[in-house]
Amino acid sequence: MELSVLAEKRRSIRKYTNERISKETLEEIISFAQKAPSWKNSQTGRYYVALSDEAISAVYEALPEFNRRSSQGAAYIVSSFKRGLSGGLKENEMSKEGDLWGSYDLGLQNCYLLLKAAELGYDTLIMGIRDDEALRAYFEIPEDEIILPVIAIGKRDIEPNRMIRKDLAEVLKVR
Repeated sequence: MELSVLAEKRRSIRKYTNERISKETLEEIISFAQKAPSWKNSQTGRYYVALSDEAISAVYEALPEFNRRSSQGAAYIVSSFKRGLSGGLKENEMSKEGDLWGSYDLGLQNCYLLLKAAELGYDTLIMGIRDDEALRAYFEIPEDEIILPVIAIGKRDIEPNRMIRKDLAEVLKVR
């Protein structure tokens, strides 16, 4: 499927069927996400996946009520990045943005993940509010990793409207 078609097709889905994604399909998606560029090829992104009923329940409980309602029926991907690997110019020398580059790198990787999921017929919802400590404890996520979005992944049970995008003149300045 062409990239432009995937970008048009992909939506944030807030209602899922109970059809679960397989471990093999999820591995294909994560493997593709790893192809994203990163600072000095540091590949700092990490993924913790909830596929079993127990794991899905643990992640579900770590979400606020509005995200629980929006992601019922989906599996979950908890994404994080390792601190201190992105943003370094030389040993002990960091760019002024420092670890923010790890967040940028994970965003690129997650973009690849979302597009690959869409290509394979799966839908996603990025959720930024969660109980980090509960997720860290359940998945045994090391303290040197910063937890960012939880991504719901599954099959859509609704056909959402196309969101209106800002006018190009509002986001683009050319000189």
